[in-house]
Amino acid sequence: MSIIQDIRDKYAKVTVVLIALALLGFVLTDYFQSKGRSGGGSSSTSLGSVNGRSIENEEFEAKVKQTQAQMEQQGYPAEMAASQARQQAWEQQIMTVLVDEEISKLGIQVNKKEIGDIMYGENSPYKSVPQFLDEKTGAFNAAKAKEMIEQTLKKGTPEQKAGMRADVANFAQYRLQEKYRSFFNKTVNVPKWFVEKQNADNSQMAKISYVKETYASIADSTVKIEDKEIADYISKHQDDYKQSESRSVSYVSFSAAPSVKDSGDAMRKLADLKAAFDTIDNVESFLIKEGVANNYYNGYISAKEIKIAAKDSIFRTPVGSVYGPYLDGNSYVLAKMQGVRTFPDTVKVRHILISTQQRDSATARKLIDSIQTAIASGSNFDTLCIKLSDDNKEDQQTKQYNGGIYDNVTTGRMVPQFNDYIFGNTVGSKGVVKTDFGFHYIEILSQKGSGAAYKIAYLPAEISVSPETLNNAVNEANNFFGQVKDQKSFDAMYEKNLKPKGIIKSIATNIVRSSDNVMGLGNSSEFVRSVYDADRGEIIKPERVGDSYIVALVTETFKEGLMDVAKARMGVEPALRNKKKSEILKKKVGAVTTLEAAAVALGGKPVEVADSLRLDLRLPSKLGYEPKVIGASFNAANKGKIVPEVIAGQNGVYVIRIDEVTTTPVTSGDVSEQRKMLAQQKSSILGDPSSGLRKAATVKDKRGK
Repeated sequence: MSIIQDIRDKYAKVTVVLIALALLGFVLTDYFQSKGRSGGGSSSTSLGSVNGRSIENEEFEAKVKQTQAQMEQQGYPAEMAASQARQQAWEQQIMTVLVDEEISKLGIQVNKKEIGDIMYGENSPYKSVPQFLDEKTGAFNAAKAKEMIEQTLKKGTPEQKAGMRADVANFAQYRLQEKYRSFFNKTVNVPKWFVEKQNADNSQMAKISYVKETYASIADSTVKIEDKEIADYISKHQDDYKQSESRSVSYVSFSAAPSVKDSGDAMRKLADLKAAFDTIDNVESFLIKEGVANNYYNGYISAKEIKIAAKDSIFRTPVGSVYGPYLDGNSYVLAKMQGVRTFPDTVKVRHILISTQQRDSATARKLIDSIQTAIASGSNFDTLCIKLSDDNKEDQQTKQYNGGIYDNVTTGRMVPQFNDYIFGNTVGSKGVVKTDFGFHYIEILSQKGSGAAYKIAYLPAEISVSPETLNNAVNEANNFFGQVKDQKSFDAMYEKNLKPKGIIKSIATNIVRSSDNVMGLGNSSEFVRSVYDADRGEIIKPERVGDSYIVALVTETFKEGLMDVAKARMGVEPALRNKKKSEILKKKVGAVTTLEAAAVALGGKPVEVADSLRLDLRLPSKLGYEPKVIGASFNAANKGKIVPEVIAGQNGVYVIRIDEVTTTPVTSGDVSEQRKMLAQQKSSILGDPSSGLRKAATVKDKRGK
């Protein structure tokens, strides 16, 4: 175990690149490992298949773990990362199989020279690693980087070697992906004639006169849409109305979170301990006795690094005194001020660790003393660090040797003794420090900034749920469950017994079998399984989800395939209703002769004028978004005439006369530049085949089973 905690922003560029390699576009994460996997078949460990090729549980869980770790590094809350990682890892596994198949068909390969170009070339992800920079110029030294990486592969620990090999595999995968995508990018072409035609079309400007009647003029209640009409529409537009298997529930929650009484008990507990905490000299022993020693950091932390809401009040507390109790998250806390000092904001150091976990303390002390003497006599620090240091000598993200250097270190990131030495001494100081991990020879290389730092001991009391509160929640949930048998009784008993108490009845829709998360409930995989074990209309027995007991009614069950009429009606009905309304209004107009006649037929509607109309529908116009009307306005056959048919538009029906079509100068720029721009736009769409491969794939998902 390294005594140095991760410095989150260290080697940030490399971290971002490696994360991107693993996540971007469902990349070819397991390409090399998957080359030897057998296709087809299933077993008890199979979670599903892609085009007949099995996805195994062990492989999937490893990917989930990796993806979750990457998401947490990016700042996702742990619970959210755990939930989203499973679905993201599943899609990533699917794309790994699909892209692997395409790469095999195309015979795409990556050679050592290409990998070397990635690692040591102009855009190397290692360009910001301090150990790979030229000491004189500060520029990236590819030769030095190569030497140190090869040294890691030859003489590093098994973990270091495995980490470096994983990096190389990731670089190769990234280049494979680039090559595969380039096949699609290179096929994109925008012909010159197309751009010229587009410019000519956009140069036209029309002026029309029209009479309009909106669909809103006919009440929706007067136009009925039958189920058969919706079913026929779905049948003709199947791609738009496909659905995955899902379920919906109506549920009530009985809180098992700490009550007001539970909160008061925690606060009273601290109040009783305050006097003893205020007078105690051995703070650490006191905290150990109270079972909260893990909360104690026996070192100074910069005020800038302390994120507690009550910190301003704590900072004003005299040394030796106690502030609180105050509420912090789910705990009440007492804070004892132990000291105040002026510290730098950040420090750059290097160190050599002689561990007492691998040898006795006396031997470790002699070895660190000999190292200190050797360096004082002119021995090279880096050489001694490589040969003797028991710290892992690698960055946790890049797996690269770091020469014992830690840059931009802030207070509280090191163990207390190490922390207080590097922040409490001046630049250039060298010395030996003893920690729980062993003896450290430390050299302070630089320091930046300055400000107050505080040593504070915290005594928390978590606000935990009492057995009484828990039993009340269980009993309430069981009582309600025992009173309901179907949706009618569920709704009736809720209105009678729960609504007056302020308990809210909620709904959750689109619950998929493989989900670990239900909207509004959070992590709830067991609850999802219970939902799928039940039939429509069935009441699910009380289930613990987070801080609540849930009693749910399954209200909807949807099978994979086409939506049924009831589910699709909301989306389909408006379009069918407007179509019927347009037919009614067309009959009302009758044969189109003049605008004035149409205006009279529609009940005295005015004849309006719209000018400066353009074919580009993105441009604003008086008509709004009416593509059929715009199209008719620029039809050469209609120029100077009244269009002989009533046009059914988006918002109503139109009778139009094209008064004038003129041409204005083209201001779109150089044709060659337009072609490049349009090609780039198309490449961004066509250059990623993921959606096409996914749509064409046969995926069987058995995770929920």
